Amino acid sequence: MFLHMMKCKIHRARVTGADLDYEGSISLCPELIEAAGLRVNEKVDIYNINNGARFHTYVIEGQHGDVCLNGAAARLVARGDLVIIVAYGMYTEVEANQHKPRVVFVDAQNRIAEKASKEFPHSRERSGYSQSEVKSPRSATSPQPEEVVT
Repeated sequence: MFLHMMKCKIHRARVTGADLDYEGSISLCPELIEAAGLRVNEKVDIYNINNGARFHTYVIEGQHGDVCLNGAAARLVARGDLVIIVAYGMYTEVEANQHKPRVVFVDAQNRIAEKASKEFPHSRERSGYSQSEVKSPRSATSPQPEEVVT
């Protein structure tokens, strides 16, 4: 049996752009690609903390600091949104027992703040952001979507 498990994630990256006219994908900073252990053309899930959108795309290499959604995905984000970028892998039960996903935390400029090869408790202090920094297009009277924690 194979288990579909988190391979890696980049936690709370800030969207730097949204290019509707590009053919598709997420342009990521080469340093983030390497730190997370991602590959160009690898499928990733994107979880938008600001609006709750969840979608798939694939990785392409961008410029330093880039977290840019391209093509149709550009309609699901706005510049400045916080996103979680996750890739999954298939592991045998033996591999899964020893697997430690890579987790990359970034600062407000998408610079690597912390890397780990294990899952650890999430905290607002570790990420350096508070819920008040998460802007939503919803009105102040609308309930805010809860942060997606993966």
